[in-house]
Amino acid sequence: GFPDPLIADSGNGAHLLYRIDLPNDEAATGLVKGVLATLDLLFSNDVITVDTANHNASRIWKVYGTLSRKGDSTPERPHRRAKILSAPEEVKIVSEERLQAIAGLLPRKEPPRRKGARRGLDLASWLLDHGVAVRSTKPWNGGTLYVLAECPFSGAHKDGAFAIQFANGAIHAGCHHASCGGGAQRWPELRAMHEQPRGKRNETPVENPTPSPDEYRIRALEILRSGDPLAFILDVFNRTHVGDRIVAECLALSIASQSVENTRGLHVAVSGNSGKGKSHACATMLDLIPEDCRLTGTVSDKALYYDDSLRAGTVFFFDDFSLSDDLQEIMKTATANFREPIEHRTVTSERKLQVCHIPERCVWWLAKVENPGDDQVMNRMLTVWIDDSVEQDARVLEHMKRLEADGPVEGDDPDVLVARAIWSIVKEHRISVRIPFARSIQFSSAANRRNPGMLFDLIKCHAVFRFMQVPSEEVDGRVRIEATRADFDAAARLYGAINQEIGSQDAKMTRNEAAALRTIERMGWRTFTIRMLQEALGLSYSRTRRILQGYTSKGTVYSGLLEKCPAVSVVDATVVDTSQEVTIRRHELLFQFDAACYREWTARLTVWLEDDDDSPPEGGCNNGCKDTREDESREIERDPGKEEISPGIDPGRRGSCTTPPGAQRCPAAPSGGGGVAGLQL
Repeated sequence: GFPDPLIADSGNGAHLLYRIDLPNDEAATGLVKGVLATLDLLFSNDVITVDTANHNASRIWKVYGTLSRKGDSTPERPHRRAKILSAPEEVKIVSEERLQAIAGLLPRKEPPRRKGARRGLDLASWLLDHGVAVRSTKPWNGGTLYVLAECPFSGAHKDGAFAIQFANGAIHAGCHHASCGGGAQRWPELRAMHEQPRGKRNETPVENPTPSPDEYRIRALEILRSGDPLAFILDVFNRTHVGDRIVAECLALSIASQSVENTRGLHVAVSGNSGKGKSHACATMLDLIPEDCRLTGTVSDKALYYDDSLRAGTVFFFDDFSLSDDLQEIMKTATANFREPIEHRTVTSERKLQVCHIPERCVWWLAKVENPGDDQVMNRMLTVWIDDSVEQDARVLEHMKRLEADGPVEGDDPDVLVARAIWSIVKEHRISVRIPFARSIQFSSAANRRNPGMLFDLIKCHAVFRFMQVPSEEVDGRVRIEATRADFDAAARLYGAINQEIGSQDAKMTRNEAAALRTIERMGWRTFTIRMLQEALGLSYSRTRRILQGYTSKGTVYSGLLEKCPAVSVVDATVVDTSQEVTIRRHELLFQFDAACYREWTARLTVWLEDDDDSPPEGGCNNGCKDTREDESREIERDPGKEEISPGIDPGRRGSCTTPPGAQRCPAAPSGGGGVAGLQL
């Protein structure tokens, strides 16, 4: 982070000189004072003291080359001549942002305590009881700051860790290194390292000792540096949850988005019929991330604001939970301001203002039979379906039989612990990803302005998994990398899947709604009733009516196909029934279906990459794209009768791409040599 300083001996102490470029005003003086105060608290001890008085610009400085005659000259401490010990070739300026990061490293305000939390924990006793060595202790904002002798969060460095207990009993622990969170709250993680869960204290220890956490981290680093981290995580996921690899990939990229500096965040809504594995898929992926990064269960409308144990980068998972209007508004605010914490101001019982907040970079996972929120909520989500095919049912049954035949397994799967270590390492970094070919990405429709942004975020999140394998640079504690063609190919494949095969990203349809439209098209109906569609789908009359017309629940309006699909319309007709002895007239809703409009509507989304020249860009080519699609086609099972999307790009023709029946034509290659390669949906 900091450039090399000029190192000098003042005759009475040591100088580390850094060049700054700040105005001579109160704000700059306060900033320098804050930097010195932070350095003093972290590094001063019985031997060395950081002088915090040298914060103003009017200080008299020692002239190097002169003799320091302060005090008596004694054999033990003779007068010394001030001199420069070393100097860099170029003295670079320390940015104001870096100074602000150092000054704000330690929390200045007391974090709020959880309502009803016990005040009995004494941090000094806790550190002593659990063998956490303390290098020094100092007062801090009415509380006590403990500088730890070694960093418990990383083996890459030893210094920089600290813990603070404030006057109200709240505790904050962290490390000033950027790779360790840059002062972020890590007290729950530190506590989990040393405290055994209550329910496991009396269990008999396992005979074969498990590897130390460092061994899992070492293996995780090997995968991040030379392996395929995303494929490893998905393979571990599929050991517990069969199939649904696209769903798992969306969940994994959602977690990865928390580490991308320049992202809007990726959130996931999983829909599907009851009992088909929505909850199990999300819970399986949750098990692969560190425990202090997840929150499940139900919450009241404002509960998230008052939970002081929440940390930045938490995954919120709501399973079959109806979001209230207030909670939907909170979610909209949190997703719209993904990179910033959101605040809630309220008044306590003593009529005092209290400011609560939800930390930044939290992602939301919603699992429900129907879409769990209104249209504004769903526009912020990756909309995916769980696989409810007959083939998937058979695979799940075989998996369950195998588990029961093998019997229970003691202890955690080592690969699960490695996956958690991978996420821990990724979460330690903030990675800025540039897409150098962004201007060449073409969309056939940009009507929904959020969807192109989601594609860009998918590209960045794919690139994050390779941040240790590609050229990078670190600026102000942030890692910068560039996405490659391979990242685009992977993101385009996933984007196509959630728009056609296993989701409805643009129309935000549920699987049942998409199945209803396919059934209507296959039956060749131009006019149909709710009863006709009910018999074809095998669902209840009420559920079929909801699919077509939508419904209202607890004040929230949920749209149906009449509002989502332009190919479906309705007429309120009078039907005459003469089958009985008397003529009966009744009102009935007759739904109309425009097949041509439906085919155009479902095939309107196209994403491709327009190359600047004939040569394939770095990171992938037409053949490479085909290999990627063929690999994935072995992983994704499709229902019989569904139209197959031909995998890949034709390697023999520049500017070619594959198109399913009924889709728009592939965009023609521009004249003059520029090639087009990509994925046609």
